[in-house]
Amino acid sequence: MIRVTTGMQDKTVSGPPQKPKLTYSDAGVDRVAAAAAKKRIRALVRSTFTENVVGDIGSFGGGFRLTGGGSNAVLVASADGVGTKVKIAVMAGDYEGVGYDIVAHCADDILTQGAVPLFFLDYIALGKMEESVVESILRGLATACRDVGAALIGGETAEMPDIYRPGEFDLAGFIVGESIGAELLDGSAIRSGDHLLGLASNGLHTNGYSLVRKIVFEHQGLEVDDLVDEWGCTVGQELLRPHRAYVAALRAPITKGEIHGLAHITGGGLHENVPRMLPKDCGAVIDPEAWSVPEVFRSLQAWGGIAEDEMWHTFNMGVGMVVAVPMERSRELLKELSLAGDEAFLIGAVVKGDGLRLEPGFTAPE
Repeated sequence: MIRVTTGMQDKTVSGPPQKPKLTYSDAGVDRVAAAAAKKRIRALVRSTFTENVVGDIGSFGGGFRLTGGGSNAVLVASADGVGTKVKIAVMAGDYEGVGYDIVAHCADDILTQGAVPLFFLDYIALGKMEESVVESILRGLATACRDVGAALIGGETAEMPDIYRPGEFDLAGFIVGESIGAELLDGSAIRSGDHLLGLASNGLHTNGYSLVRKIVFEHQGLEVDDLVDEWGCTVGQELLRPHRAYVAALRAPITKGEIHGLAHITGGGLHENVPRMLPKDCGAVIDPEAWSVPEVFRSLQAWGGIAEDEMWHTFNMGVGMVVAVPMERSRELLKELSLAGDEAFLIGAVVKGDGLRLEPGFTAPE
């Protein structure tokens, strides 16, 4: 049971025992089709590669080695969007957070390859130009850029009334960073026995919002100003929590070569993102009881009748970044992260095999 305050009245809502039993595809997002599309374009993308390209497609960012003038630096770039979280920003009239989101998301993507931001560009498309909205988005963008050390050097704002209705907008970002370790983090250093640390997320971050909106607003009939007691805040405040940026937390251990790999937990959850950092013949085992899953995820699961497996394949479930680290270093790194104010957990280990499995009660080898 979840208690919600609407205006001066209280109401209790709970997910029906049998229906709706929602999945991400019910909200119009087909992960299988998306994976198939990426597979079909792989050859087209590779046909453009030059000898300076580092790595392959499928990574969180793209690497490019600079060789002119004696330089051997590796640049890492990424592009992404905030997704349908922007629709909640419109409902709440609160735009600054999504500006922060797009920078943090892109910065975390290139961080997985051991790169920290150099500069950022934004793209905002609107149905009708609203100066105050653009200013609010840019305020969030600028704050996030300062937090991750990126210069906001340009962008584009497009007014397209034939594409977007008045009040609607879309937001995308483009980031370029530089590798700070001796080697690019490409997963090749990961070994069976490495420990996996999970850094806490700040809630939903920027993924799964098509399903979230269907559950919260369509099936539960809630509004952005409704107070959910179990969340300790309103619907809008919870759903608009900004995406965490992990640059400050991980810059030092990356620079010192103490990290073997990183996975940014975005769309597809732990199941799809952790294997992206693993080398061939390595898999991962994670204990889903190693941390407390935030209440927002369990509320959504109850309201939408979502299967447990679907939850773990759709949301980050409270872990925004997974760190592969040598077992002899993991305890000390956990302590350092904690002292710096970052919530982190020992959640599992790298094993021989492939893929990822959740195993309650699993204990990482010492």
